[in-house]
Amino acid sequence: MDAAIQSKVDLWLKGNYDQATKDEINRLKVENPTELTESFYRNLEFGTGGLRGIMGVGTNRMNKYTIGMATQGYANYLKKSFPGQEVRVAIAHDSRNNSRFFAETTANVFAANGIKVFLFQSLRPTPELSFAIRQLRCQGGVVCTASHNPKEYNGYKAYWDDGGQLVPPHDKNVIKEVEKIASVDEVKWGGGEANISMIGKDIDEAYIAMVKDLSVYPEIIEKQHNLRIVYTPIHGTGIKLVPEVLQRFGFSNVHVVDEQATPDGNFPTVIYPNPEESEAMSIGLKKAKQIDADILLGTDPDADRVGIGVKDKRGEWVLMNGNQTAVLAFNYMIEARKAKGIAQPNDMVVKTIVTTNLIDEIASRNGVKCYNVLTGFKYIAELIKEKEGSEHYVIGGEESYGLMIGDRLRDKDAVSAVALLCEMAAYEKDKGRGLYDKLIELYVQYGFYKESLISLTKKGMNGQKEIADMMSAYRSSPPATINGSPVVELLDYELRNGKNLQTGENWKIELPQSNVLQFVLADGSKISARPSGTEPKIKFYFSVHTRLPNAADFDRVHAELNGRIEGIIKDMKLK
Repeated sequence: MDAAIQSKVDLWLKGNYDQATKDEINRLKVENPTELTESFYRNLEFGTGGLRGIMGVGTNRMNKYTIGMATQGYANYLKKSFPGQEVRVAIAHDSRNNSRFFAETTANVFAANGIKVFLFQSLRPTPELSFAIRQLRCQGGVVCTASHNPKEYNGYKAYWDDGGQLVPPHDKNVIKEVEKIASVDEVKWGGGEANISMIGKDIDEAYIAMVKDLSVYPEIIEKQHNLRIVYTPIHGTGIKLVPEVLQRFGFSNVHVVDEQATPDGNFPTVIYPNPEESEAMSIGLKKAKQIDADILLGTDPDADRVGIGVKDKRGEWVLMNGNQTAVLAFNYMIEARKAKGIAQPNDMVVKTIVTTNLIDEIASRNGVKCYNVLTGFKYIAELIKEKEGSEHYVIGGEESYGLMIGDRLRDKDAVSAVALLCEMAAYEKDKGRGLYDKLIELYVQYGFYKESLISLTKKGMNGQKEIADMMSAYRSSPPATINGSPVVELLDYELRNGKNLQTGENWKIELPQSNVLQFVLADGSKISARPSGTEPKIKFYFSVHTRLPNAADFDRVHAELNGRIEGIIKDMKLK
């Protein structure tokens, strides 16, 4: 074992760590030295969103000690940022193994630092934590979740006083404070229990009332209350609020997928508890077929992502991707508000740079301002804060199955999204059609945009280096053509520089720094390369588009666009 790693292991064996932790380290030394090395070869990084990693002993794992040190650093920064004030934080957690323990550990450390803590009495969706921060006038908050990651993972997301995740300068400043905590002996572990208050039903009721206020057409729900809805929480927190919210909206024919209704951190029916994965939605899809449902919806363990299934023009069930769902949701909020007469001249919508440009087109043609921000709802939240008082935020979203409707919270919210997507299905059913028909109509009206995504995972100690080398090569030697079409623009969000590769013209990208590259081709195609901030993987996003003359041409044009994406992937040697 490397000497530096051995030194860390020895420190844990000799230091103020519990006996169970030391016993597990000694077991790994004998039975799995490779795992021991992985557990200690680096410190689990407190990134701009917090912590995320595999649970276990060691500096590179999610455990009581890594969470305690992170919380101590965050507590120190909160107290510096709000001197002379009572600092208040809200804490929530999902259904993952150890999430309650991690949430209580976080609460105890904050409380021991003299901070007033509002701890949810049991698991709750992440968006409710964002709402609670604003509702209780907190300066910060934490939710213990690893979102849609496999069962071995857990995480720790940090929030600021607007209910959004940390953005500059607070993200980097908190990281600096966390990095100053060199030892578990610097953590205040207990003694402030009187500073902890339990919260639950009151916040639930306020949150549900907020979601109900988002409804645009309650009278159509009344007419279509019997809409056949199948919902799966995929063993997560959605079960706490989604069925209740649907009932309050007025839907009377909701079928919860029993096999996935019980919160369970082992996620026994799935490999990845992620509605982006068809496998995670398969049980719900089976039920939807059995009852001839109108719409299927699934949420991830912390209920901030939503996936939907609908019937296509042949009556076959298909799972929508995140771009398609976002297009339908954005269009509904723009179209329905206009039809209802409640649209405002200063309405705005927000999407991320890797989300379909079809949304930009729909917004533009309807006279609604559409902003593009970096990936992550914290940037949508930041823009809302910046535009408060001058522009009216309606909806935001990203391709990775996230939507945020209304500005009463500042993170993606699958609970309100489920309700509004069901209202949208009722709205279309009232016109005698399904959501798939509506999507094709939008393609005919605004252009047929087709998106796809590939994730390449590079595991182990060398994984991050391989990804960094890949990005460096793209920056230094961008391809001249991709799939036979010239690359006309290179957008480098790390350098905040855009360049026309044909004329040599340069311009500044007015967004924060982010390790993302985009290639824009002469035929309008766009390819984005983005390393994950939380996992050893790099994502490639592909977007192509063309005209769709009429609905009858859908299959032909769809195949043409699919072929274009496959050509790009093959040419870039990504498969």
